[in-house]
Amino acid sequence: MIATTTLHGCSLINGDWTPGTNGEITGFDPRTNDRLEPAYSLANSAQLKQAITAAKRAFRSYRLTTPEERADFLTSIADNIDASAEEIIQRASLETGLGTARLTGEIARTSNQLRLFAETIRTGAYHRVRIERGPRVDLRQRHIPLGPVAVFGASNFPLAFSTAGGDTAAALAAGCPVVFKAHNAHPGTAELVGKAVQGAVEKHSLDAGVFNLIYGRGVEIGQELAADPAISAIGFTGSRQGGLALSQTASQRAVPIPVFAEMSATNPVFVFPGALEGPDASEALADAFVLSITGSSGQLCTKPGLVFVPRGLAGDAFVELIATKFTQSSGQTMLTKGIAEAWQRGVDTLHSQPSVEVLAQGTAGPGANAPGPVVFESDIQVLLNNAILQEEIFGAASLIVRYDSPTQLHDAAEALEGQLTATIQATQKDIKDVSALLPLLEDLAGRVLFGGWPTGVEVGHAMVHGGPFPATSNAQSTSVGTLAIERFMRPVSYQSLPEELLPSPISEANKWSVPREIDSY
Repeated sequence: MIATTTLHGCSLINGDWTPGTNGEITGFDPRTNDRLEPAYSLANSAQLKQAITAAKRAFRSYRLTTPEERADFLTSIADNIDASAEEIIQRASLETGLGTARLTGEIARTSNQLRLFAETIRTGAYHRVRIERGPRVDLRQRHIPLGPVAVFGASNFPLAFSTAGGDTAAALAAGCPVVFKAHNAHPGTAELVGKAVQGAVEKHSLDAGVFNLIYGRGVEIGQELAADPAISAIGFTGSRQGGLALSQTASQRAVPIPVFAEMSATNPVFVFPGALEGPDASEALADAFVLSITGSSGQLCTKPGLVFVPRGLAGDAFVELIATKFTQSSGQTMLTKGIAEAWQRGVDTLHSQPSVEVLAQGTAGPGANAPGPVVFESDIQVLLNNAILQEEIFGAASLIVRYDSPTQLHDAAEALEGQLTATIQATQKDIKDVSALLPLLEDLAGRVLFGGWPTGVEVGHAMVHGGPFPATSNAQSTSVGTLAIERFMRPVSYQSLPEELLPSPISEANKWSVPREIDSY
């Protein structure tokens, strides 16, 4: 066992590290399956209620913080994470098997997105102010925070989609306290980042209930969070089963709440004939495809699980290149033993389908839980007649689907479930066919790419990381980028209020210098 002496091994509730009484869990090193110390005690229902009550109390004061105060708070969280980066990366690597280079990039993304949200708060655009000084009434609209938000940590991003990741950052930016449910696969990483948030709460003298970190039994505590009347919204990244369970509970409450769940996607890539022309086109495309599949052992929500390739000599040569490169690849450690086992079940299920063949498989990597990447091949008609071919395999596996005519891609786009991404590989000679397909891809996915591969997700103002069900439970939003703030806010209109009662963003003085649309309709 590998010991760590700097961790409390328990939940952060209302500012205090509080031992639980509902059993315990430990992290595991997936490269060896060795248990990692310390053990983490799990919160009971009463302790979870204490955390939620603290968040509800904190909302009264936190929602009233100025843009500068809230932005400074987020910046302090980022600074604290950067200051502890070495320790966080070391622990995260132990608990996830992810390499130092990957985690170094992820920790930078985590702190940078906090600073981006801070910058957005300072500009004030997220208030979405509209003012109409009408002849009969004066109407002024702004967005206000919803209330305490429950956020669930993701298995595959122990930093950027976890404790202080995108959902937490967006909720805090909106003015909502957070009750964060740590992922049980990387408990130590969650605590180290939780300490960074706690330090920022204390530095800025905020109510301790602004951030609570809970360790608990996944299904049990998740359902309790979703059902509690003080929780106003949920942010979740994980399996379809988990997202649907939370959504069902949240919708059946006396007062239903929104659930923003990122669940499953196969992220189809449509390769048009022109993309395979030229002396080096197929080679470059094949290299990029294999890298997109095998990076992080394929454990990315935007991994391209379906690739449509035209029949013909160029398509055949491209597929042969892919087969060669997959054969030469080797496995990387997956996040947990359970995830590796689920990957194998998915691979076995796909392999058992009629007219689906293994095109190539790489070799297993060193240590435990590092299966060799695998690529399958089938036909577009088989895909259209068998929904199992659409199911996501979380890990380094993909299915090449052969087609005869670009018009067949229309049938595929209409048959596929909702996606996070849809990617086009084409050249100018394919523009007419691409143009005909594009409206279908807009309906299919939250992000449409031309060239490139979908596993790169930029954090910015124009990014959409979401999509129609089942990619997400709510296609009207994004979990990456500054638009994510608006998930945790709602509009309020103020009619004919005297100036002294108007909140700052909609007052005549506008002392926060908020961008506003005035008499523009």
